[in-house]
Amino acid sequence: MDNTTFALNILQLEGVDLAPQFVYPVFFTLLVTYILTMITNTGLIILIAVERSLHQPMYLLFCNLSFNDIMGNTNILPRMMMDLFSTEKYIGYVECVTQAFCSHTFVVAAHVILMIMAFDRYVAICNPLRYTSIMTTRMVVKLSVYAWGSTLIMVTILLSLTLRLTRCRSFVLNVYCDNVSLFKLSCEDVSINNIYGLVYTVFICCFSLLSVGITYFKIVTICFTKKSKELNNKALQTCASHLVLYTIMFWFGFLSIVFHRIQNFSAYRKLMAILFHVVPANLNPIIYALQTKELKNKIKKIFHSCKRVLKLCCSKL
Repeated sequence: MDNTTFALNILQLEGVDLAPQFVYPVFFTLLVTYILTMITNTGLIILIAVERSLHQPMYLLFCNLSFNDIMGNTNILPRMMMDLFSTEKYIGYVECVTQAFCSHTFVVAAHVILMIMAFDRYVAICNPLRYTSIMTTRMVVKLSVYAWGSTLIMVTILLSLTLRLTRCRSFVLNVYCDNVSLFKLSCEDVSINNIYGLVYTVFICCFSLLSVGITYFKIVTICFTKKSKELNNKALQTCASHLVLYTIMFWFGFLSIVFHRIQNFSAYRKLMAILFHVVPANLNPIIYALQTKELKNKIKKIFHSCKRVLKLCCSKL
């Protein structure tokens, strides 16, 4: 890359190396995946917003998760699909920083939102009589503001430490921009970035794991102590979906971090980076809808209504 291009703050992404015969299949797979992500998550947000019976803390908090999935996938998939047809995948530095900011916001917000959802389930099961007084609309708004506020502060500090560095390279070693890829562009000492990045990652992962783990331990303890069939069914129905979502998100995130630190597994690193965004975002609304009775009933009613409308239209034709 010449000096003029470098002066204009143009970077080059590593991208995904594909044989020509695989470009179109991968493109259409990503396109279908992105469309499904948008339809399912947007559909759930609209359904929860329209149906008054779903204006409950659990569903309102889930809207945050669906919005985060839409934002996280819109941040990387359209750009990645375009890059499949480019031999040299150039990206502006400002666009790269914005992509990194959105990517890290997606990761941290997912952890914080799922922690808050675990707290909501704890109150609902362990303090059912006080649930409506604790989990008010005001409390849900406060928790949502806390989730996004704390996320934005942590990500801003993370990237501010990277933006202070001068760059001597222009090749981004990843399929999309993130903090590690950005500070690797510098020839300065990046010890502070590595230390803060490690502390930041360990804190988020350990804090969310401990928080969710302690919450579910207390829920299980209450269920065993009270030995109520109704309580156990409620816990299984509402907590199973949340626990599956958290497990999927945590493991894909963990594997993505591990492969990012091991240079010998470039292909696995790229795959995990993509799957971390794609898989949870597509499974979240499906798992939640299937495991939650109220949502499942509402979706069934919508499908039955659509069938009736189609039958009427066909009979008139």
